[in-house]
Amino acid sequence: MWAIMHHLLPVALLLLSTACYVNCQQKLDWWQTSTIYQVYPRSFKDSNGDGIGDLKGIEQMADYFKEIGVGAVWLSPIFKSPMADFGYDISDYRQIDPAFGTLNDFKSLAKKLKSLGIKLLLDFVPNHSSDEHEWFKRSVKREKPYDDFYVWKDAKGFDQESGKPIPPNNWISVFNINPMWTWNEERRQFYLHQFLNKQPDLNYRNEDLKREMQDILTFWLSNGVDGFRVDAVPFLVEESSFRDEAYVDESKAKDMYANLNHTETMDQPETFQVIRSWRRLMDNFTDTHKTDRKVMLTEAYTDLKKTMWYYGNKTHPISQMPFNFELLTKITPQSDAITILRTVDSWLQSMPEGMWANWVIGNHDNPRVAKRFGAEMTDAFNMLVTLLPGTAVTYYGEELGMEDVFVRWDQAKDPAGIVLGKDKYLTVTRDSCRSPMQWSDAISAGFSKTSGTWLPVNPNYWHLNVENQRKAERSHLKTYKHLMQARQTATIQKGQYNGYNQGDGVFIFTRTLAGEPSYVVIMNLNTEIYRPDLSKIEIPGSPKKLYVYTSSLNSAQKRGDVVMTSGRDLELRPKASLVLTSQTVKPEPLTKSSSNRLTSLVPQTLVVMVVCHLISRLNLS
Repeated sequence: MWAIMHHLLPVALLLLSTACYVNCQQKLDWWQTSTIYQVYPRSFKDSNGDGIGDLKGIEQMADYFKEIGVGAVWLSPIFKSPMADFGYDISDYRQIDPAFGTLNDFKSLAKKLKSLGIKLLLDFVPNHSSDEHEWFKRSVKREKPYDDFYVWKDAKGFDQESGKPIPPNNWISVFNINPMWTWNEERRQFYLHQFLNKQPDLNYRNEDLKREMQDILTFWLSNGVDGFRVDAVPFLVEESSFRDEAYVDESKAKDMYANLNHTETMDQPETFQVIRSWRRLMDNFTDTHKTDRKVMLTEAYTDLKKTMWYYGNKTHPISQMPFNFELLTKITPQSDAITILRTVDSWLQSMPEGMWANWVIGNHDNPRVAKRFGAEMTDAFNMLVTLLPGTAVTYYGEELGMEDVFVRWDQAKDPAGIVLGKDKYLTVTRDSCRSPMQWSDAISAGFSKTSGTWLPVNPNYWHLNVENQRKAERSHLKTYKHLMQARQTATIQKGQYNGYNQGDGVFIFTRTLAGEPSYVVIMNLNTEIYRPDLSKIEIPGSPKKLYVYTSSLNSAQKRGDVVMTSGRDLELRPKASLVLTSQTVKPEPLTKSSSNRLTSLVPQTLVVMVVCHLISRLNLS
């Protein structure tokens, strides 16, 4: 009874945030107006039938990026690697790994994307290399200038009973490898590894190394790269005295990464000097070569205040966009509208003056949206990240509502899960969100000509795939394309943002700009039907009616439908979402398959009418 009353009685409307005023005359750069689409190369398209995605495969499918409306493609690591962490352990920063192709394949892909007007970003992994890198091998032998390219420390001492060397301090690696140090018998020292012991940390207090990394950035910029997503930046430099880190709770396990306060191993002042030098390099390259702006995005899983440090400021800019993981890490299935509002608002209000927002809801390190929130919420979260003020980032397959796949222990690939063993593997593995892209209902979802793919294809590929969603009258993919079209409007690029809470489970926000169509986004987080009060939403001109710009697949409303703004006439299904606009919208044209279905109904209807007529005549007689 309360559920019914809750939706019928007037609910107080809260306006929690107003933000994002952009000078209407300001010319925005490509990275501000584009949606960035993350491709995990091993899983996107296999061109040679070995079960692993590659650069030629990405080039084969490049027209898809144009089709869906994204403006930039970011490739996860493609450099030469022994693949201990699937490319995040690099053995040569200037070579393409043979699994993905060759440098010529890369140049061909870059040329193809450029012809489509799509920018290309690479994953740059500067914190560590592979232990199979030539630098590390020479560093072990103390060869100049590589002897100090890595972080080496003497043992604190040697155990009196076993004779084993004692690590320099109590640091534990991110992957819960204890300690963060590995002893090298040849050099007779420990080397630091913030991640796997196959990933020795580079030493950014060494000037030769810093010059080498700058040369590598220049090499790829000269080969057509438009920017970099810089991996794991908080870990670049450690506190110089290498003192112990304090425990969060002395009574809990002391061999777990999460039980240490990472004051000595993250976000050190020298880190910002290093990445600031990379920003200067890219700005200088842009100016010298008269190219479009080269961009740097930084990955930092740290608290909000420290994340903002990676922006720099107007006089000393660092990253154009430190990745915003607030929605990814703070929003859960239990989150209400107020939590979403506050999460959005906290980022917008925390940004240094003149900086640009970005929004991320999925990536290669986290379960997919459909896994975290349910398939019904796929469109809602795509609406959220694409229509908030700033740049949107989409992980491959999220435009389709792809779901995590179950990966058995014998199929496991992710070292972060494998290191914990069979019983705990599923609690942390990232394999599930990295399954092959689902292109069609053909073998291996059209990803590969072989059934032996590097990770299993999701069994739902037979119905959840690009080909089916292209043909369907309504689909996640079609909704996503509508959102990409909206992102090209002045209102979404430059308009004001207002966030509302209307009942605990309904998040509403508007994007408005003088002289331009307005947009209203409504997300019903409830498991019940909800009737929002649109009369309480501030829209320029106070229009009496709005039009459905696009809707979630589970919504009763369709593109082009009219919605009155007075009262509570709009009924929103559980977990449904809508984008409304003040401008007239034409209904979505029927697809060929839909038309065929309607056409096929005509003779069936005639047959039924004839039969009914004959039956009635017989009854009369």
